Amino acid sequence: MECRQCASPLERPGDYCLVCRTPNADTVILELARDHAQLTMLHEEEVVGETGITTTPEDGGEEGVVELRNFAGRVADEVRRKRPEEVYAAGDREVVRATRAQLRYSFYRVETDEPVETVLARQGDRALEVVEAAPSEKIGGSHSTLIGNRAGQRAIRTVAAHPHVKKVIPGPIDAGGSGARGGVRAKATRADENGNVRMLLRDGSSVQENRVVTTAMDRESGEWVREDLNDALAEAELRD
Repeated sequence: MECRQCASPLERPGDYCLVCRTPNADTVILELARDHAQLTMLHEEEVVGETGITTTPEDGGEEGVVELRNFAGRVADEVRRKRPEEVYAAGDREVVRATRAQLRYSFYRVETDEPVETVLARQGDRALEVVEAAPSEKIGGSHSTLIGNRAGQRAIRTVAAHPHVKKVIPGPIDAGGSGARGGVRAKATRADENGNVRMLLRDGSSVQENRVVTTAMDRESGEWVREDLNDALAEAELRD
């Protein structure tokens, strides 16, 4: 493959061109299994290349941890060669988490058996605005108290860190719930017609409903954000 700007040869499909400093892929889609990964590179809704990576999983223990980390590292290295704007991932959650931990690009999980087709369909719609503010700057409202102490704060900041979240507004606390499960748990609920969601924060019998204002423009795109938020909460081991 050649660079679309200067025609210099690229070592791998979709690589960032180091000659003219031009990206040749704006999106990378990862299909991740425990023993292999398929990477599909897109530029402006066109597939520009594919790459496969394989591994031999180890049977648990420290060797398994190291092997998984190394496998995810190889996938992450391949993504970094592209310098994309966005990364989408589907497949094995353990591999997704390990790969996501090694990347600093906008990263979204896609819950589908056909991630490439799903992402292409999404890109046909208007892209969602990215909010650059720090998580702490997105948290506000008249209720400043959060249940769950540090864990509650971590849940709120996890949601506020999402690039398509504008604001998180903590709500009043209802201490009359019936839940007996220990520990703080959180869950983003179904998006409304404007694309905004609610995050329910639970701590024992206490429940707090927090409003999450997103950059989504309708229920469908709000559901994409909701899925991302719940995946992020699961990774933080806070998912209800």
